[in-house]
Amino acid sequence: MSLFEPIPAHNLIPQDGVINDFGCVLDLQAASQWFDTLNRLVPWQHDEVEIFGKRIVTARKVAWYGDAPYFYSGVLKQPLPWSEAMLALKALVEQHTSHHFNSCLVNLYENGSQGVGWHSDDETTLGKAPIIASLSLGATRRFCFKHKIHALKCEMALESGQLILMQGDLQRYWLHAIPKAAQVHAARINLTFRQIHTVI
Repeated sequence: MSLFEPIPAHNLIPQDGVINDFGCVLDLQAASQWFDTLNRLVPWQHDEVEIFGKRIVTARKVAWYGDAPYFYSGVLKQPLPWSEAMLALKALVEQHTSHHFNSCLVNLYENGSQGVGWHSDDETTLGKAPIIASLSLGATRRFCFKHKIHALKCEMALESGQLILMQGDLQRYWLHAIPKAAQVHAARINLTFRQIHTVI
């Protein structure tokens, strides 16, 4: 455990973007309860993405909540209506970040054999400088970044209950990934709250 509390105003990335760490906004007991609630109630489905023109079904499962559809990786996601649990977590994230979100992509990684490859969340419907809040529940996983132009790499461990905020030019200049981890046997749920713009 860190001897110092995270300072959200500090930027964890060296250049071309901003990552703020709010630390664990939920204690382990609360995070575990929220994990169990979402794991049980969310209507999980395997994600579908289009890569080089081919439709791929991913191992991890997802759900899309929000006020508008979301088009990414060549697939249009129709939103589920906000549940009571999702609205409560949305309010918690908005309280800490002072940003409003109208959508959330929820990911379920059932164990360390599931991850997500290098990508940026840079769809036009997210705006020119997307603001994305990420709340983690369950197993601790590595969150890795690499710059699209310069030989820069960063990574951090995301713990259960931890909240980070990605903003500025981050999605324009950086790729991020959750690498597979054979030593991780527990599941992780990640909620990424976003603001979808219908007109850019």
